Amino acid sequence: MFGNKEKNLEKIKDAETIIGGSIKVKGNFHGKGNIIVEGSLEGSLKTDASLLVGEKAKISANVLAKDAFVNGSITGNVKIEKDLFIGKTAKITGDISCEQVSIEKGAIINGNFIMSPASSDKGQERGSEKAPQAKK
Repeated sequence: MFGNKEKNLEKIKDAETIIGGSIKVKGNFHGKGNIIVEGSLEGSLKTDASLLVGEKAKISANVLAKDAFVNGSITGNVKIEKDLFIGKTAKITGDISCEQVSIEKGAIINGNFIMSPASSDKGQERGSEKAPQAKK
């Protein structure tokens, strides 16, 4: 994702859902396609695809996505399955969990970071471990 940021940003422009700058959404927002948020959202936000948070966007919600580009404000926990790009105008207040992260100088983050490898790697590690045998 990070190797060709512009190309990945172009892909997200084919968003299934766009919350425009003048739009305010309250409630649980769940989708399967790419989502762009330029306005404000309060509640929860979940997508099986990519998320783009614009510079003026204000999100007060827990966020779950495959990949994310954050340039606006998020107050809530952020869980990204793969890659998270945090732009210089981003402000995140909450815990962040992701596989890989890129943070531009100027971003503000208040919370804990949890970096973990791909879930397929975890499954292989767990599967190779044997539980101790009980003595008879």
